[in-house]
Amino acid sequence: AVRGRRRRSCRCVPSSRTPHVMSAICAAPAATCASLHAIRASSQKDGASAAAARRVATPLRARPNVASSRGARLAANVSTPAKKSAASAADIDWDALGFGLTETAFMCRATCDVDGEWTTGQLEPYGDLSLSPAAAVLNYGQGIFEGMKAYRTVDGAVAVFRPDQNAKRFAEGAGRMSMPPVPEDVFVDAVKKTISANRDFIPPEGKGSLYLRPLLIGTGPILGLGPAPSYDFLVYCSPVASYFKGGQLTPIDLVVEETYHRAAPGGTGSTKCVGNYSPVLKVQLKAKKEGFSDVIYLDAVNNKYIEEVSSCNFFAVKGKTIATPALGGSILPGITRKSVIELAKKKGYVVEERNVSVEEVLDADECFCTGTAVVVVPVGSVTHRGEKKVFKGGKVGEVGQSLYDELTGIQAGKLEAPEGWLVNVPEGFHDAK
Repeated sequence: AVRGRRRRSCRCVPSSRTPHVMSAICAAPAATCASLHAIRASSQKDGASAAAARRVATPLRARPNVASSRGARLAANVSTPAKKSAASAADIDWDALGFGLTETAFMCRATCDVDGEWTTGQLEPYGDLSLSPAAAVLNYGQGIFEGMKAYRTVDGAVAVFRPDQNAKRFAEGAGRMSMPPVPEDVFVDAVKKTISANRDFIPPEGKGSLYLRPLLIGTGPILGLGPAPSYDFLVYCSPVASYFKGGQLTPIDLVVEETYHRAAPGGTGSTKCVGNYSPVLKVQLKAKKEGFSDVIYLDAVNNKYIEEVSSCNFFAVKGKTIATPALGGSILPGITRKSVIELAKKKGYVVEERNVSVEEVLDADECFCTGTAVVVVPVGSVTHRGEKKVFKGGKVGEVGQSLYDELTGIQAGKLEAPEGWLVNVPEGFHDAK
């Protein structure tokens, strides 16, 4: 489909080795494909024509369906990472669910030119994307994403958690990355359509959630450094359970990193841009080989204040005071972080957003992390320069447990939610639109 419209295609994929390789669908429209075939046929007699065939441009916004794209990859002898695929929700063992990709039925897509307006999101079968090698997201990292969840509640409804907050952060991130912001109504509509169309993939209450991944990427081709000429906004999803091994509320062991930094003042640390996350893998993988769950990063200026863990925000508890690193442009303003701060204040805790030193962390009564993926996870230990501080005997702390219970109780509909925190997604919402 190009801009939501189907195009006529032949049913073969031209190959640089042979005139025809049969597959499910061709990557070129019929007219272009016919030209390609003619050139490739003559290339058997004239080797120069093969080079000409390779120079024929094909549209790059087409999205083959899942089966078709797999066939094309096999024809090209290109390997792809393995992923868990579910033909239907009935194939999923909810008791064995972890935090990995399970393909669902549909995703939602909207498009926009650099100076244009966003289209309304349209559902399409979940599948691979086709991009120009010159796409801005591939060459210059012009892309952002979000993480959010939908839940089955105890009364049998389906709700998504604080989508307006994700929409706001998404728009701020788009501005930082010189991309056209997605309006809140377009964002929330696409999220709700994706949830509704994949309703069967939402785990039963208490078994997990439907993790949603909104993406905004510069798909238009560009050679020189500059904003992409066009953009795609997509939302896909996957049923998930606990992020860390061992299950939810299993305490994690963290190590303080002093050589590498996640972000710096004036950078993009407060934005969920695509380039922020791969750099942490070098340190994270090393830490995991040494037996740690993840890494705590320090500030890039003084190298002494806690910033955040690779994928979540950090909190330290001392008595009735909860301290968490202040947002200063290098820390992600987590939606779960914000929610936990609001809940903690209502419970009577003093919440301080400020610099938190490593020494203060090692002296804390209890520590925990928050994030959409991890929810609220207790910190069992923090290791700094070989010194290991164990919290609560390596068990769940009272404060973290209390905040986890209240947050998940709200998300499951067991406790009354503050206004706007749970947005209902009616059954058949995507059909009504």
